[in-house]
Amino acid sequence: MKMPLNGMKSFLDEKADQYNQISFIENDPISVPHLFLENRDREIMGFFAATLAWGQRKTIIAKCNELVHRFGSEPYRFIMEHGDEDLKGLLGFKHRTFNDIDLLYFVDFLHRHYSRHHTLEDAFLNEGVFNSIEDSLIRFEQGFFNHPATPHRTRKHVATPFRNSACKRINMFLRWMVRSDDKGVDFGIWKRVPQHALVCPIDLHVDRAARQLGLITRKQTDWKTALELTRNLSLLDPDDPVKYDFALFGLSLENYFASPPNSIR
Repeated sequence: MKMPLNGMKSFLDEKADQYNQISFIENDPISVPHLFLENRDREIMGFFAATLAWGQRKTIIAKCNELVHRFGSEPYRFIMEHGDEDLKGLLGFKHRTFNDIDLLYFVDFLHRHYSRHHTLEDAFLNEGVFNSIEDSLIRFEQGFFNHPATPHRTRKHVATPFRNSACKRINMFLRWMVRSDDKGVDFGIWKRVPQHALVCPIDLHVDRAARQLGLITRKQTDWKTALELTRNLSLLDPDDPVKYDFALFGLSLENYFASPPNSIR
């Protein structure tokens, strides 16, 4: 790390507090699951919001709101009670490379899952038991595509450590569902996946800030990089390392590292 550990912790704690606020929600994809009070609606729209989190946040939120409208503003009810005519209302949906073929498969998976389980958390567990985030993400991806009608094109929309992906979107979704504090941003509705075991999502903003701070040394950005970053963040807060996702994202948005942070000691 480029800063002493105590200085790094103090600096990033301050920045995490600055961005882990209700005011953060409005312009972030997490605003989409915050439209709902029922946990399964939050799970469903959180999963879609994380999956569609490519590009400008304004566009991501707009496409998610379009999806909410196509679901009749009742995602869980739509997933469980839709008929063929309802599915026709999903045709034509598109965001970047995610299209209606992918959407129909996602809906089918969610219907099959919720027909057997009360919560999407179970898809990340081994018969109800948590082992590790790596195991959870591999297990989820394998279960998600364990169907003979899986479209080959849809596989690219659910990442897995098995392919050494950094798994940014799915790690972000897990942060939303698992992290629990009094700030009101993350939901903390899943209790069997432990908060301390979460892996930090790495997008371009987080990657840039983490490298400037010396929290990442690997040249590429992949699963091993996500683990490296999380290990270093765990030195600052072993119980809640991914809270620093807020800090790193915010620092990049501020363009903080346009000049070296020489004043931080």
